[in-house]
Parts: sequence; structure tokens; C-alpha cells
Amino acid sequence: MLVNAKEFINALQLQVLSPSTRTEWELISEEMNRPGLQFVGFYDHFAYERPQVVGLTEMSYLEQLSDETRRERLEAYFSYPIPCVILCRGMMPQDDILELAKAHNVYILRTETVTTRFVVNAMNYLSRAMAPRSTLHGVLVDVYGVGVLITGESGVGKSEAALELVKRGHQLVADDVVDVCRITNNRLIGESPETVRHFMEIRGIGIIDIKAMYGISAVLMSKSIDLVIHLENWKENKAYDRLGLSEDFTTIMDVRVPQLVLPVRPGRNLAVVIEVAARNFSLKQLGYSAAQELDRRLNELMNSSK
Repeated sequence: MLVNAKEFINALQLQVLSPSTRTEWELISEEMNRPGLQFVGFYDHFAYERPQVVGLTEMSYLEQLSDETRRERLEAYFSYPIPCVILCRGMMPQDDILELAKAHNVYILRTETVTTRFVVNAMNYLSRAMAPRSTLHGVLVDVYGVGVLITGESGVGKSEAALELVKRGHQLVADDVVDVCRITNNRLIGESPETVRHFMEIRGIGIIDIKAMYGISAVLMSKSIDLVIHLENWKENKAYDRLGLSEDFTTIMDVRVPQLVLPVRPGRNLAVVIEVAARNFSLKQLGYSAAQELDRRLNELMNSSK
């Protein structure tokens, strides 16, 4: 996976001590490598393809070496095609580090952040930057803290339902086009493409700016996709779920996401129904199911009447 070096540096607020002509790094993992063993001379399992993070321990070890030994160790270290070296705690490198980095076209970067915290921040950034991505047609809203992806055929009323939710105090993430990235094996994050962010299309009116009309609190940059609600026009002969004892799922980028199918017909307030669906989802996450509770009471009633 190619990672843009400039974006990495800007996102983590790194200072460039030695530049490089390389604009991208080919990384296979979001993990970092701390080269303590390499400075000792052990290279059997050297993760040279990762960003190299030098903390206080590694720098203290280098400083206690003689100039000749340190030069020998660093020459062996920089002979590998490492993407960059990041010095934490605001430490300054020795002159031979800068010299060898320039000779091998390797970035030397610096941060004031302590080593452990920086590693966590960098891994979080790379996990997002390197995550598999896809684009979906739908509307993503935050309803009571639940990321609800509203899907359905064009013209079924997705944007109108989302607009009513915004009026009721919920937040719009994306309308019509949702960029989705899988940051873990079971977690999806959705956001809007930057070009159309905060805009919504309402048939008969046109394009409206949700942020300008309802304020900054009405929009959200990104949100996890926790629940999919699929809207479809009411079909008289279709048997819709009326109890909720069984759970349906849909698969997005190999991640199973709970899904509800809501029939649309005139006079039905979809915003209220979606609010109830989000609250009910939250209760289920806490271990409570109204359908199962009703089933339990009915079973108790039947058993007691025998």
C-alpha cells in the first residue's frame, strides 16, 4: 500500500530534519519498528519496510558507543531500504545519522511526542490511510450515537428521511455518496467525499447546505456504520417482520452489519421509525431485546396456565 509521505508528516505534525526525494512509501502494515536490536547488530528479523521509531532508549545506546562503532552500526542500518526514521521526545540526531540518511535518501523526522504515544498515533493514522476503501450509494447519519446507513432505490426518500432526522437534532455524515473504509476486520467507517461534504439533494428544491442551514452541530465528518436501514416501496404481498425475533445482516467489504428493511408508504414518518430502530439497536447491544422479553413472558404465561 502506497502512503503519501507529505500527508503522513503533516498529519502527525513532524519536523523534517533531513528531506528525501521519495514522495510515497510502500508499506505492508501500519505497525512501527523500534530499531534497538538493529543498533546492536541483530538483523535476522528486521522489519525494515516499516517506519523506524527511535526513542530515548535507542538514542541513549547510540550515544554511548564510540564514534567508530556507531558509524559501523549505522552504515549497516541505513543499507536497508527503510522509509523514514522518526526521533521522539524532540531529540536531535548525531551528525552521522543525518549524513547517512542524506546519502541513502531517507527522511529523518522529529516529534516532541513521547515514543509510546507517537507510535499509537502513527498506527492509528496508518490504519486509516491503508484501510481498504469502497464507495456506496446511500445516506449516513448519526442517530443517538448509532451510525445508520440508509439505503434504497433512487427516489425512495432517503434524503428526505435524513433531512427530517437533522431537523430533529441528529447529524448528517454523507448524502448520496458514502466513502467507506474498513479499519478493522469488523469495523467500518463512513464519510462524505470532500467535494460534496455537508451538501444534500432534495428533489424539487435542489442542493442545500446542511452546515449553513442548521449549523456545525448538524454535521459530522465521519461515523462508524453500525446499522443499515434499507428503504423500499411497500409491497402488499410481502411479509414484513413484525416481531423482530430474527436478525438480518448485510455484508459490506466482508463485514457483517445488522440490517432492517423498512417499507415506505404515504403517511409513514420514517424519521421517527429510524430513531426507534437506532434506540432499539442500542438496547440490543446492551443485551436487551423487547421481542425476546415478550416471547419470554408469553412462554411463562403458557407454562403457568398448564
